[in-house]
Amino acid sequence: MKSISPSVRWIVLVIVSFVIATNYYVYDAMSSIKSVMQTELGFSNVDYGLIVSFYSFPNTFLLMAIFGGIILDKWGIKKTGLLFVALCAVGAGVTAYGATETFSNGGFGFGMMNAILPDYSPQLKMMMLGRLLFGLGAETSIVVINKILVKWFKGKELALAFAVNVAIARLGTALALILSPVLIDSSYGWTFALWIAAVLMGVGLLFFIIYLMFDASITRTSEEKESLLESDEEFRWSDITALLKNRSYIYVILLCVTFYSAVFPFQAYCPDLLHNKFGLSIDVSGTLTSLIIWGTIVFTPLFGFFVDRRGKRASLMLVGSALLVIVHLMLSMTSITPYVPMFVLGIAFSLVPAAMWPSVALIVDERRIGTAYGMMASLQNLGLWAFPILAGYILDKTNPGINEEMIAQGATYDYSWTVLMFAGLGVAGLFFAWMLRREDRSGTGFGLESAEVS
Repeated sequence: MKSISPSVRWIVLVIVSFVIATNYYVYDAMSSIKSVMQTELGFSNVDYGLIVSFYSFPNTFLLMAIFGGIILDKWGIKKTGLLFVALCAVGAGVTAYGATETFSNGGFGFGMMNAILPDYSPQLKMMMLGRLLFGLGAETSIVVINKILVKWFKGKELALAFAVNVAIARLGTALALILSPVLIDSSYGWTFALWIAAVLMGVGLLFFIIYLMFDASITRTSEEKESLLESDEEFRWSDITALLKNRSYIYVILLCVTFYSAVFPFQAYCPDLLHNKFGLSIDVSGTLTSLIIWGTIVFTPLFGFFVDRRGKRASLMLVGSALLVIVHLMLSMTSITPYVPMFVLGIAFSLVPAAMWPSVALIVDERRIGTAYGMMASLQNLGLWAFPILAGYILDKTNPGINEEMIAQGATYDYSWTVLMFAGLGVAGLFFAWMLRREDRSGTGFGLESAEVS
Protein backbone atom coordinates (compact mmCIF):
# COMPACT_ATOMS: atom_id res chain seq x y z
CA MET A 1 0.00 0.00 0.00
CA LYS A 2 2.56 2.57 -1.15
CA SER A 3 -0.02 5.29 -1.74
CA ILE A 4 -1.21 5.28 1.89
CA SER A 5 0.50 7.42 4.52
CA PRO A 6 2.14 5.79 7.56
CA SER A 7 -0.28 7.54 9.92
CA VAL A 8 -3.21 5.72 8.32
CA ARG A 9 -1.49 2.35 8.84
CA TRP A 10 -0.96 3.11 12.53
CA ILE A 11 -4.59 4.16 12.97
CA VAL A 12 -5.60 0.79 11.52
CA LEU A 13 -3.19 -0.93 13.92
CA VAL A 14 -4.70 0.75 16.99
CA ILE A 15 -8.28 -0.05 15.94
CA VAL A 16 -7.72 -3.75 15.27
CA SER A 17 -5.46 -4.13 18.31
CA PHE A 18 -8.31 -2.93 20.52
CA VAL A 19 -10.42 -5.81 19.16
CA ILE A 20 -7.75 -8.26 20.31
CA ALA A 21 -7.46 -6.46 23.66
CA THR A 22 -11.14 -7.11 24.38
CA ASN A 23 -10.61 -10.73 23.31
CA TYR A 24 -7.75 -11.08 25.81
CA TYR A 25 -9.75 -9.38 28.56
CA VAL A 26 -12.52 -11.97 28.22
CA TYR A 27 -10.01 -14.85 28.18
CA ASP A 28 -8.42 -13.77 31.49
CA ALA A 29 -11.43 -12.27 33.27
CA MET A 30 -11.79 -15.41 35.44
CA SER A 31 -8.12 -15.92 36.30
CA SER A 32 -7.88 -13.62 39.31
CA ILE A 33 -11.30 -14.61 40.72
CA LYS A 34 -10.78 -18.39 40.50
CA SER A 35 -11.21 -19.01 44.24
CA VAL A 36 -14.34 -16.85 44.43
CA MET A 37 -15.91 -18.59 41.45
CA GLN A 38 -15.13 -22.01 42.94
CA THR A 39 -16.68 -21.03 46.27
CA GLU A 40 -19.80 -19.49 44.74
CA LEU A 41 -20.46 -22.28 42.24
CA GLY A 42 -18.88 -25.27 44.02
CA PHE A 43 -16.36 -25.97 41.27
CA SER A 44 -13.28 -28.15 41.76
CA ASN A 45 -9.87 -27.35 40.29
CA VAL A 46 -10.61 -29.76 37.44
CA ASP A 47 -13.95 -28.01 36.82
CA TYR A 48 -12.15 -24.68 36.57
CA GLY A 49 -9.59 -26.26 34.24
CA LEU A 50 -12.42 -27.56 32.04
CA ILE A 51 -13.93 -24.08 31.68
CA VAL A 52 -10.55 -22.58 30.78
CA SER A 53 -9.69 -25.38 28.37
CA PHE A 54 -13.03 -25.44 26.53
CA TYR A 55 -11.90 -22.23 24.87
CA SER A 56 -9.57 -24.43 22.85
CA PHE A 57 -11.95 -27.35 22.17
CA PRO A 58 -13.29 -26.20 18.76
CA ASN A 59 -9.86 -25.18 17.53
CA THR A 60 -8.22 -28.42 18.67
CA PHE A 61 -10.75 -31.14 17.92
CA LEU A 62 -12.85 -29.45 15.25
CA LEU A 63 -9.77 -27.82 13.66
CA MET A 64 -11.74 -24.59 13.41
CA ALA A 65 -8.66 -22.37 13.49
CA ILE A 66 -7.32 -24.21 10.44
CA PHE A 67 -10.68 -24.03 8.68
CA GLY A 68 -10.97 -20.43 9.82
CA GLY A 69 -7.67 -19.65 8.12
CA ILE A 70 -8.85 -21.41 4.96
CA ILE A 71 -12.17 -19.53 5.12
CA LEU A 72 -10.21 -16.31 5.54
CA ASP A 73 -8.12 -17.03 2.45
CA LYS A 74 -11.31 -17.76 0.46
CA TRP A 75 -13.84 -15.27 1.91
CA GLY A 76 -11.56 -12.39 2.75
CA ILE A 77 -11.24 -10.26 5.87
CA LYS A 78 -14.69 -8.65 6.00
CA LYS A 79 -17.00 -11.68 6.07
CA THR A 80 -14.66 -13.87 8.10
CA GLY A 81 -13.90 -11.19 10.67
CA LEU A 82 -17.52 -10.20 11.24
CA LEU A 83 -18.61 -13.81 11.73
CA PHE A 84 -15.92 -14.80 14.19
CA VAL A 85 -15.70 -11.60 16.23
CA ALA A 86 -19.50 -11.84 16.65
CA LEU A 87 -19.07 -15.39 17.95
CA CYS A 88 -16.63 -14.01 20.55
CA ALA A 89 -19.27 -11.58 21.79
CA VAL A 90 -21.96 -14.26 21.97
CA GLY A 91 -19.65 -16.67 23.80
CA ALA A 92 -18.64 -14.07 26.39
CA GLY A 93 -22.31 -13.36 27.08
CA VAL A 94 -23.22 -17.03 27.46
CA THR A 95 -20.29 -17.58 29.86
CA ALA A 96 -21.42 -14.72 32.10
CA TYR A 97 -25.06 -15.85 31.97
CA GLY A 98 -24.13 -19.37 33.06
CA ALA A 99 -22.73 -18.05 36.35
CA THR A 100 -25.78 -15.96 37.29
CA GLU A 101 -28.51 -16.67 39.83
CA THR A 102 -31.05 -16.09 37.06
CA PHE A 103 -29.73 -19.15 35.24
CA SER A 104 -29.32 -21.21 38.45
CA ASN A 105 -32.93 -20.48 39.43
CA GLY A 106 -34.28 -22.12 36.29
CA GLY A 107 -33.57 -19.47 33.68
CA PHE A 108 -33.44 -20.05 29.95
CA GLY A 109 -31.45 -23.18 29.09
CA PHE A 110 -31.23 -24.50 32.65
CA GLY A 111 -33.54 -27.45 32.00
CA MET A 112 -31.61 -28.52 28.92
CA MET A 113 -28.26 -28.24 30.70
CA ASN A 114 -29.64 -30.12 33.70
CA ALA A 115 -30.82 -32.97 31.49
CA ILE A 116 -27.52 -33.76 29.76
CA LEU A 117 -24.32 -35.09 31.39
CA PRO A 118 -25.85 -35.22 34.91
CA ASP A 119 -22.43 -35.70 36.56
CA TYR A 120 -21.66 -32.03 35.82
CA SER A 121 -23.57 -29.03 37.16
CA PRO A 122 -25.74 -26.98 34.77
CA GLN A 123 -23.67 -23.89 35.61
CA LEU A 124 -20.46 -25.66 34.61
CA LYS A 125 -21.94 -26.89 31.34
CA MET A 126 -23.38 -23.51 30.37
CA MET A 127 -20.08 -21.76 31.10
CA MET A 128 -18.23 -24.43 29.12
CA LEU A 129 -20.61 -23.80 26.21
CA GLY A 130 -19.90 -20.09 26.44
CA ARG A 131 -16.14 -20.65 26.44
CA LEU A 132 -16.52 -23.01 23.47
CA LEU A 133 -18.38 -20.34 21.45
CA PHE A 134 -15.88 -17.69 22.54
CA GLY A 135 -12.94 -19.91 21.56
CA LEU A 136 -14.62 -20.76 18.26
CA GLY A 137 -14.56 -17.10 17.35
CA ALA A 138 -11.46 -15.89 19.18
CA GLU A 139 -8.66 -17.80 17.48
CA THR A 140 -9.91 -17.21 13.94
CA SER A 141 -10.48 -13.53 14.73
CA ILE A 142 -6.84 -13.35 15.85
CA VAL A 143 -5.83 -14.95 12.53
CA VAL A 144 -7.91 -12.28 10.77
CA ILE A 145 -6.11 -9.50 12.66
CA ASN A 146 -2.73 -11.10 11.83
CA LYS A 147 -3.61 -11.06 8.16
CA ILE A 148 -4.72 -7.43 8.42
CA LEU A 149 -1.32 -6.55 9.87
CA VAL A 150 0.50 -8.38 7.07
CA LYS A 151 -1.74 -6.62 4.53
CA TRP A 152 -0.92 -3.14 5.85
CA PHE A 153 2.65 -3.56 7.15
CA LYS A 154 4.57 -6.22 5.20
CA GLY A 155 7.92 -4.67 4.30
CA LYS A 156 7.03 -1.64 6.46
CA GLU A 157 8.10 -2.39 10.05
CA LEU A 158 6.04 -5.57 10.27
CA ALA A 159 7.72 -6.84 13.46
CA LEU A 160 7.09 -3.52 15.21
CA ALA A 161 3.44 -3.60 14.09
CA PHE A 162 2.99 -7.12 15.49
CA ALA A 163 4.75 -6.07 18.69
CA VAL A 164 2.56 -3.02 19.22
CA ASN A 165 -0.49 -5.18 18.49
CA VAL A 166 0.64 -7.63 21.19
CA ALA A 167 1.33 -4.80 23.64
CA ILE A 168 -2.14 -3.28 23.20
CA ALA A 169 -3.74 -6.71 23.37
CA ARG A 170 -1.93 -7.47 26.63
CA LEU A 171 -3.50 -4.36 28.13
CA GLY A 172 -6.72 -6.33 28.00
CA THR A 173 -5.18 -9.13 30.04
CA ALA A 174 -3.64 -6.73 32.55
CA LEU A 175 -6.92 -4.91 33.07
CA ALA A 176 -8.76 -8.20 33.50
CA LEU A 177 -6.34 -9.37 36.19
CA ILE A 178 -6.58 -6.05 38.04
CA LEU A 179 -10.27 -5.20 37.61
CA SER A 180 -11.96 -8.58 38.09
CA PRO A 181 -11.11 -8.83 41.83
CA VAL A 182 -12.46 -5.29 42.27
CA LEU A 183 -15.64 -5.83 40.26
CA ILE A 184 -16.70 -8.92 42.24
CA ASP A 185 -17.45 -6.58 45.17
CA SER A 186 -20.00 -4.67 43.10
CA SER A 187 -23.53 -4.27 44.42
CA TYR A 188 -24.62 -6.24 41.35
CA GLY A 189 -22.86 -9.36 42.66
CA TRP A 190 -19.64 -11.17 41.82
CA THR A 191 -20.81 -12.06 38.30
CA PHE A 192 -20.61 -8.36 37.42
CA ALA A 193 -16.93 -9.03 36.60
CA LEU A 194 -17.96 -11.52 33.90
CA TRP A 195 -20.66 -9.24 32.50
CA ILE A 196 -18.17 -6.38 32.12
CA ALA A 197 -16.02 -8.77 30.06
CA ALA A 198 -19.01 -9.59 27.84
CA VAL A 199 -19.84 -5.90 27.31
CA LEU A 200 -16.23 -5.11 26.39
CA MET A 201 -16.26 -7.89 23.80
CA GLY A 202 -19.36 -6.29 22.30
CA VAL A 203 -17.44 -3.02 22.06
CA GLY A 204 -14.64 -4.98 20.34
CA LEU A 205 -17.14 -6.11 17.70
CA LEU A 206 -18.14 -2.47 17.19
CA PHE A 207 -14.47 -1.50 16.71
CA PHE A 208 -14.05 -4.21 14.07
CA ILE A 209 -17.01 -2.78 12.17
CA ILE A 210 -15.37 0.65 12.42
CA TYR A 211 -12.18 -0.84 10.92
CA LEU A 212 -14.13 -2.30 8.00
CA MET A 213 -15.73 1.09 7.28
CA PHE A 214 -12.33 2.81 7.54
CA ASP A 215 -10.66 0.20 5.33
CA ALA A 216 -13.41 0.45 2.71
CA SER A 217 -13.00 4.22 2.43
CA ILE A 218 -9.20 3.98 2.19
CA THR A 219 -9.16 1.16 -0.37
CA ARG A 220 -11.65 3.02 -2.55
CA THR A 221 -9.46 6.10 -2.67
CA SER A 222 -6.18 4.19 -2.99
CA GLU A 223 -7.47 1.60 -5.48
CA GLU A 224 -6.15 -1.22 -3.27
CA LYS A 225 -7.78 -4.60 -2.89
CA GLU A 226 -9.32 -5.72 0.41
CA SER A 227 -7.65 -9.11 0.30
CA LEU A 228 -4.01 -10.08 0.09
CA LEU A 229 -4.89 -12.67 -2.54
CA GLU A 230 -5.12 -12.17 -6.26
CA SER A 231 -7.91 -13.99 -8.09
CA ASP A 232 -5.56 -16.67 -9.38
CA GLU A 233 -3.97 -17.23 -5.95
CA GLU A 234 -6.92 -18.60 -3.97
CA PHE A 235 -6.46 -21.40 -1.47
CA ARG A 236 -5.65 -24.91 -2.70
CA TRP A 237 -5.50 -28.01 -0.51
CA SER A 238 -1.95 -28.58 -1.70
CA ASP A 239 -1.04 -25.44 0.27
CA ILE A 240 -1.32 -27.42 3.52
CA THR A 241 1.05 -30.08 2.19
CA ALA A 242 3.53 -27.39 1.21
CA LEU A 243 3.37 -25.88 4.70
CA LEU A 244 3.98 -29.25 6.34
CA LYS A 245 7.11 -29.71 4.21
CA ASN A 246 8.53 -26.42 5.48
CA ARG A 247 10.79 -27.40 8.41
CA SER A 248 11.22 -23.84 9.66
CA TYR A 249 7.44 -23.44 9.79
CA ILE A 250 7.09 -26.75 11.66
CA TYR A 251 9.64 -25.66 14.28
CA VAL A 252 7.81 -22.36 14.70
CA ILE A 253 4.52 -24.21 15.23
CA LEU A 254 6.06 -26.57 17.81
CA LEU A 255 7.65 -23.65 19.64
CA CYS A 256 4.32 -21.82 19.56
CA VAL A 257 2.49 -24.80 21.09
CA THR A 258 4.98 -25.49 23.88
CA PHE A 259 5.76 -21.85 24.72
CA TYR A 260 2.16 -20.67 24.92
CA SER A 261 1.14 -23.83 26.78
CA ALA A 262 3.71 -22.92 29.42
CA VAL A 263 2.40 -19.34 29.68
CA PHE A 264 -1.36 -19.00 29.17
CA PRO A 265 -2.52 -22.01 31.25
CA PHE A 266 0.05 -21.03 33.90
CA GLN A 267 -1.33 -17.50 33.89
CA ALA A 268 -4.81 -18.90 34.56
CA TYR A 269 -3.50 -20.48 37.79
CA CYS A 270 -0.86 -17.88 38.70
CA PRO A 271 -3.00 -15.63 40.96
CA ASP A 272 -4.12 -18.68 42.93
CA LEU A 273 -0.49 -19.92 43.10
CA LEU A 274 0.67 -16.57 44.52
CA HIS A 275 -2.27 -16.54 46.95
CA ASN A 276 -1.47 -20.04 48.25
CA LYS A 277 2.35 -20.11 48.21
CA PHE A 278 3.13 -16.56 49.28
CA GLY A 279 0.01 -15.72 51.29
CA LEU A 280 -0.91 -12.74 49.13
CA SER A 281 -4.48 -11.47 49.01
CA ILE A 282 -6.60 -12.14 45.94
CA ASP A 283 -6.34 -8.50 44.87
CA VAL A 284 -2.56 -8.37 45.26
CA SER A 285 -2.13 -11.74 43.52
CA GLY A 286 -4.06 -10.53 40.48
CA THR A 287 -2.10 -7.28 40.36
CA LEU A 288 1.24 -9.10 40.72
CA THR A 289 0.31 -11.53 37.94
CA SER A 290 -0.42 -8.53 35.75
CA LEU A 291 3.31 -7.67 35.96
CA ILE A 292 3.78 -10.34 33.30
CA ILE A 293 1.54 -8.36 31.03
CA TRP A 294 2.94 -4.94 31.88
CA GLY A 295 6.34 -6.34 31.00
CA THR A 296 5.10 -7.34 27.55
CA ILE A 297 3.46 -3.95 27.06
CA VAL A 298 6.78 -2.21 27.71
CA PHE A 299 9.25 -4.63 26.13
CA THR A 300 7.43 -6.18 23.15
CA PRO A 301 7.45 -2.99 21.01
CA LEU A 302 11.14 -2.48 21.87
CA PHE A 303 11.99 -6.02 20.77
CA GLY A 304 9.83 -5.61 17.65
CA PHE A 305 11.73 -2.43 16.75
CA PHE A 306 14.99 -4.34 17.29
CA VAL A 307 13.85 -7.24 15.07
CA ASP A 308 12.97 -4.95 12.15
CA ARG A 309 16.39 -3.35 12.21
CA ARG A 310 18.73 -6.08 13.42
CA GLY A 311 16.90 -9.36 12.80
CA LYS A 312 18.06 -12.11 15.20
CA ARG A 313 14.54 -13.56 15.29
CA ALA A 314 15.59 -17.16 15.97
CA SER A 315 18.09 -16.07 18.61
CA LEU A 316 15.50 -13.97 20.44
CA MET A 317 13.09 -16.93 20.47
CA LEU A 318 15.86 -19.08 21.95
CA VAL A 319 16.65 -16.58 24.72
CA GLY A 320 12.96 -16.06 25.56
CA SER A 321 12.40 -19.83 25.82
CA ALA A 322 15.38 -20.19 28.17
CA LEU A 323 14.07 -17.41 30.43
CA LEU A 324 10.69 -19.13 30.60
CA VAL A 325 12.29 -22.32 31.96
CA ILE A 326 14.18 -20.32 34.59
CA VAL A 327 10.99 -18.60 35.74
CA HIS A 328 9.07 -21.83 36.29
CA LEU A 329 11.97 -23.44 38.14
CA MET A 330 12.20 -20.39 40.42
CA LEU A 331 8.50 -20.52 41.25
CA SER A 332 8.39 -24.28 41.81
CA MET A 333 11.67 -24.91 43.63
CA THR A 334 12.52 -21.66 45.47
CA SER A 335 10.83 -19.16 47.77
CA ILE A 336 12.38 -16.09 46.18
CA THR A 337 10.09 -13.07 46.10
CA PRO A 338 7.59 -13.59 43.26
CA TYR A 339 8.24 -10.08 41.90
CA VAL A 340 11.49 -11.32 40.32
CA PRO A 341 10.09 -14.28 38.30
CA MET A 342 7.03 -12.24 37.29
CA PHE A 343 9.28 -9.52 35.87
CA VAL A 344 11.50 -12.06 34.05
CA LEU A 345 8.45 -13.84 32.64
CA GLY A 346 7.29 -10.49 31.24
CA ILE A 347 10.59 -10.23 29.33
CA ALA A 348 10.36 -13.83 28.08
CA PHE A 349 6.77 -13.28 27.02
CA SER A 350 7.93 -10.25 25.02
CA LEU A 351 10.93 -11.81 23.29
CA VAL A 352 9.24 -14.84 21.74
CA PRO A 353 6.03 -13.27 20.33
CA ALA A 354 7.90 -10.21 19.02
CA ALA A 355 10.11 -12.50 16.94
CA MET A 356 7.80 -15.44 16.21
CA TRP A 357 4.63 -13.99 14.70
CA PRO A 358 6.25 -11.74 12.05
CA SER A 359 8.64 -14.60 11.18
CA VAL A 360 5.74 -16.51 9.65
CA ALA A 361 5.40 -13.83 6.97
CA LEU A 362 9.04 -14.50 6.00
CA ILE A 363 8.93 -18.30 5.86
CA VAL A 364 5.47 -18.76 4.28
CA ASP A 365 4.19 -17.69 0.85
CA GLU A 366 1.90 -14.68 1.07
CA ARG A 367 -1.10 -16.52 -0.38
CA ARG A 368 -0.86 -19.08 2.45
CA ILE A 369 -0.73 -16.55 5.29
CA GLY A 370 -4.27 -17.16 6.56
CA THR A 371 -3.90 -20.93 6.42
CA ALA A 372 -0.46 -20.80 8.06
CA TYR A 373 -1.66 -18.70 10.99
CA GLY A 374 -4.78 -20.86 11.23
CA MET A 375 -2.73 -24.06 11.55
CA MET A 376 -0.56 -22.42 14.20
CA ALA A 377 -3.62 -21.33 16.15
CA SER A 378 -5.27 -24.75 15.96
CA LEU A 379 -2.21 -26.65 17.19
CA GLN A 380 -1.51 -24.00 19.82
CA ASN A 381 -5.02 -24.60 21.10
CA LEU A 382 -4.24 -28.28 21.58
CA GLY A 383 -1.92 -27.18 24.37
CA LEU A 384 -4.32 -24.52 25.65
CA TRP A 385 -7.01 -27.21 25.89
CA ALA A 386 -4.97 -30.00 27.47
CA PHE A 387 -2.71 -28.27 29.97
CA PRO A 388 -5.25 -26.32 32.06
CA ILE A 389 -6.98 -29.66 32.70
CA LEU A 390 -3.68 -31.43 33.39
CA ALA A 391 -2.62 -28.62 35.73
CA GLY A 392 -5.88 -28.93 37.68
CA TYR A 393 -5.51 -32.73 37.80
CA ILE A 394 -1.92 -32.51 39.11
CA LEU A 395 -2.97 -29.89 41.65
CA ASP A 396 -5.76 -32.10 43.00
CA LYS A 397 -3.64 -35.28 43.02
CA THR A 398 -0.69 -33.64 44.80
CA ASN A 399 -3.01 -32.06 47.39
CA PRO A 400 -5.27 -34.97 48.41
CA GLY A 401 -8.10 -34.18 50.77
CA ILE A 402 -7.91 -30.39 50.44
CA ASN A 403 -11.22 -28.74 49.60
CA GLU A 404 -12.60 -25.20 49.56
CA GLU A 405 -13.82 -25.51 53.17
CA MET A 406 -10.28 -26.37 54.33
CA ILE A 407 -8.90 -23.52 52.22
CA ALA A 408 -11.28 -21.13 54.02
CA GLN A 409 -9.83 -22.38 57.32
CA GLY A 410 -6.27 -21.61 56.27
CA ALA A 411 -5.11 -24.68 54.30
CA THR A 412 -3.08 -24.02 51.14
CA TYR A 413 -2.40 -25.79 47.86
CA ASP A 414 1.15 -26.91 47.06
CA TYR A 415 1.76 -25.89 43.43
CA SER A 416 5.30 -27.32 43.12
CA TRP A 417 4.55 -30.24 40.80
CA THR A 418 2.05 -28.26 38.76
CA VAL A 419 4.61 -25.55 38.00
CA LEU A 420 7.29 -28.18 37.27
CA MET A 421 4.99 -29.49 34.56
CA PHE A 422 5.00 -26.01 33.01
CA ALA A 423 8.81 -25.97 33.30
CA GLY A 424 8.92 -29.19 31.26
CA LEU A 425 6.93 -27.50 28.51
CA GLY A 426 9.43 -24.65 28.60
CA VAL A 427 12.30 -27.10 28.08
CA ALA A 428 10.53 -28.53 25.02
CA GLY A 429 10.06 -25.02 23.64
CA LEU A 430 13.75 -24.28 24.20
CA PHE A 431 14.64 -27.35 22.13
CA PHE A 432 12.41 -26.31 19.21
CA ALA A 433 13.79 -22.76 19.30
CA TRP A 434 17.30 -24.20 19.07
CA MET A 435 16.27 -26.42 16.14
CA LEU A 436 14.74 -23.40 14.39
CA ARG A 437 17.94 -21.39 14.71
CA ARG A 438 20.00 -24.34 13.48
CA GLU A 439 17.68 -24.73 10.47
CA ASP A 440 17.89 -21.02 9.72
CA ARG A 441 21.68 -21.18 9.70
CA SER A 442 21.59 -24.01 7.18
CA GLY A 443 21.34 -23.57 3.43
CA THR A 444 17.56 -23.99 3.51
CA GLY A 445 16.86 -21.19 6.02
CA PHE A 446 14.78 -18.06 5.39
CA GLY A 447 17.07 -15.40 6.83
CA LEU A 448 15.33 -15.05 10.19
CA GLU A 449 18.51 -13.63 11.67
CA SER A 450 18.71 -10.80 9.11
CA ALA A 451 16.99 -7.42 9.27
CA GLU A 452 13.88 -6.65 7.18
CA VAL A 453 13.91 -2.85 7.45
CA SER A 454 17.04 -0.89 6.60
